[in-house]
Amino acid sequence: MKFCSKCGNQIPDEAVICVHCGCQVSDAKPAVQDAPSTGYAVLGFFFPLIGLVLYLVNKDTCPMKAKSAGKGALIGVIVSVIFGIIYGVIIGSMIGSMMYYY
Repeated sequence: MKFCSKCGNQIPDEAVICVHCGCQVSDAKPAVQDAPSTGYAVLGFFFPLIGLVLYLVNKDTCPMKAKSAGKGALIGVIVSVIFGIIYGVIIGSMIGSMMYYY
């Protein structure tokens, strides 16, 4: 048996609320709602660094939301690298063709 911290009366070990005073006595925390988050994925896609931070912060408490942020960040980085390579090839070929004429 345990005792209520507010009124001091004896209560059962599995009690969540004191039957005498109505005070909450359990340390039970509410369940965290975790679901994949499209918002985290989009934010991670456009701002990969923020997506990485969201992943690292939420990976233990909300793993599904963290996974969404991580996926968005990873896809954002991959797309940025691909566009950078394409841009570099186009600009390089333009500069190369201009150098050829001079």
